[in-house]
Amino acid sequence: MNVTSPDPNLPTSGFGDLLRYWRDIRGVSQLDLSLEAGVSQRQISFIESGRSVPGRHTILALAQTLEVPLRERNALLLAAGYAPVYSEAPWNAQEMRSVVHALERLMRQHEPFPAIVMDRHWNVLMTNDAAPRFFNHFIDMAAREGPRNVLHLIFDPQGMRPFVDDWDNVARSLLQRVHRESVGHVVDGGTRALLDELLAYPEVPRDWKTYHAPSAMPVIPLGFISEGVVLRYFSMVTSVGAPQNVAAQELRLECMFPADEATEARHQQLFAAQSTGPG
Repeated sequence: MNVTSPDPNLPTSGFGDLLRYWRDIRGVSQLDLSLEAGVSQRQISFIESGRSVPGRHTILALAQTLEVPLRERNALLLAAGYAPVYSEAPWNAQEMRSVVHALERLMRQHEPFPAIVMDRHWNVLMTNDAAPRFFNHFIDMAAREGPRNVLHLIFDPQGMRPFVDDWDNVARSLLQRVHRESVGHVVDGGTRALLDELLAYPEVPRDWKTYHAPSAMPVIPLGFISEGVVLRYFSMVTSVGAPQNVAAQELRLECMFPADEATEARHQQLFAAQSTGPG
């Protein structure tokens, strides 16, 4: 089993410090944690002070109560001297084949609209045929270097950024999504690095944390400008229910849908033109 460190900013001095960290993150007192997890407040106090070493069952009960992500639960177990219990095999490992097949089926059924499978840091793992065809309508995807990342693609001035309509609101909403959709609602080291990289691009609004965009629609659409016409999409996100594997918990399928009838009609026209080609 390949176990990696979840976040260099986490405490490293022992299980007690890690437990206190997660309790603080969740805003839970020792008493509240005691009542929810069925562990005495006295024992929790002894654990956090290093005077007591909890058993594996107690650690998992505390982690479950605090909704600690599976990757970080492994770190808790290791800090207490136990072997991790959740596999950290990669997303394309044999044990993940049933999940991968299900995602592939969902992406095929979503044609002709883009569907993308990403990891916890928005890196692209799989797509349906429609996704690269859609983005190639705007830029040459084959010319892009480095790992494929959806947010870098959108924020990069050499990528999709020149084609994004209402840039300030889109950038704010995407940055807020990074926070809101982080695994376990915790911004880990990789997410912090991603945010720093995105904020380093030009013309990224700095008030994104507090900004609230009024919208007549139930969602904030992502608009792309194609030949003077704005195509508006929104996304639905699918995750794996009841995951018992780190990769399964961190996978996310994002499907793009037209936000209005005009966009749907224009999208179908674009794909029809690509299929027939010139002449």
